[in-house]
Amino acid sequence: MSYLNNLAEKLKAARADIAQASTDVKNQLLLKIASGLEENQEEILYANQQDIDHAACHGVTAPMLDRLALTQERIAGMALGVRKVAALLDPVGEVISGWSMPNGLTLRKIRVPLGIIGIIYEARPNVTVDAAVLCLKASNAVLLRGGKEALRTNLVLVRVMQDAIREMGLNPDMVSLVEDTSRETAEEMMRLNNCLDVLIPRGGAGLIQSVVQKATVPIIETGTGNCHIYIDEDADYEMGADIVFNAKTSRPTVCNACESLLVHKKAAREFLPLCKEKLDQRGVILIGCPKTRAILGESVTPATEDDYAAEFLGYVLSVKVVEDLDEAIGHIARYSTGHSEAIITRSLDAAARFTQEVDSAAVYVNASTRFTDGEEFGFGAEIGISTQKLHARGPMGLKELTSSKYLIYGNGQVR
Repeated sequence: MSYLNNLAEKLKAARADIAQASTDVKNQLLLKIASGLEENQEEILYANQQDIDHAACHGVTAPMLDRLALTQERIAGMALGVRKVAALLDPVGEVISGWSMPNGLTLRKIRVPLGIIGIIYEARPNVTVDAAVLCLKASNAVLLRGGKEALRTNLVLVRVMQDAIREMGLNPDMVSLVEDTSRETAEEMMRLNNCLDVLIPRGGAGLIQSVVQKATVPIIETGTGNCHIYIDEDADYEMGADIVFNAKTSRPTVCNACESLLVHKKAAREFLPLCKEKLDQRGVILIGCPKTRAILGESVTPATEDDYAAEFLGYVLSVKVVEDLDEAIGHIARYSTGHSEAIITRSLDAAARFTQEVDSAAVYVNASTRFTDGEEFGFGAEIGISTQKLHARGPMGLKELTSSKYLIYGNGQVR
């Protein structure tokens, strides 16, 4: 039996424990995990520093190192997130709908766990905890496969969670980590149909496309984020500049950061200098169209088609001056990854058209794209942001980790 198949057998054996656990038991388990993260903070940070040092020596980029790094504040945030998930309503067993038929049959549609969920991701150890606790609260077992850059950190995090599970008298294998980070094992995981009910990739475009192309297990695709902000002719320019500054610079390495700025031609001459002044505070590099360069000068690098399609994940922003709302919507339709887009406007008509015609998972009016996040949406945490349309779209919380089944009650009916 292969290494991965051995893990799969253990997961299947452990799944019954979490599937049958009551809401109270699951909540107690999550609170133990939160306390365990805090109590083992020094060990987690030590392992994380080893990962960072090793990654830096092997040329890992600055954005990836930022995603890899844990701090006391980030661990405290992870623990808080776990407690928030514990406080959420349990979706399992919820009656979605119910009705009676003329023949006397009574039907109920209820939420049930998906079963065993595989998560394949890169160098973000916070995903290890977020994904596991969401799966557990929704009564799923989980198989985690993080990137090799975070292996030492992930080993400690999974051990902390397994210790909490063991203390609750449950099978710790319900949260399992693939310690073999080779490409061959990753591809074998994508074909683990005898174990996984669904596979969720979370990471860069390369990882996601690899899973989409190679997986035989059903997948939920989480997308990259080429997110746009459009400044309408009837916008509050100060507010718009503040929103662009936040969406671009608060954390540029995440998928909900703004990567493309579109500006109505009637707003460009006043808005662009105001916005550039703010972005200069963080050294943001602007890549723009000829009209943008005519207004802002040679400091703006000429933009290419590839630039407008890029997810920069850093202090770089593409800029284009557009004729009108129609061109802005068309530009987004061509280059967006379907993640998050925003319009800044005072016009109710423009806002209505933008929200109706822009086909992305999250569409904002006068707010930063940085709010596309499970915790910000009140989900406690998220397992990823789906940019596909089947089963789940947008930030994926507890309900997105469930399926449904029908319960039918009769008194002797036959057909």
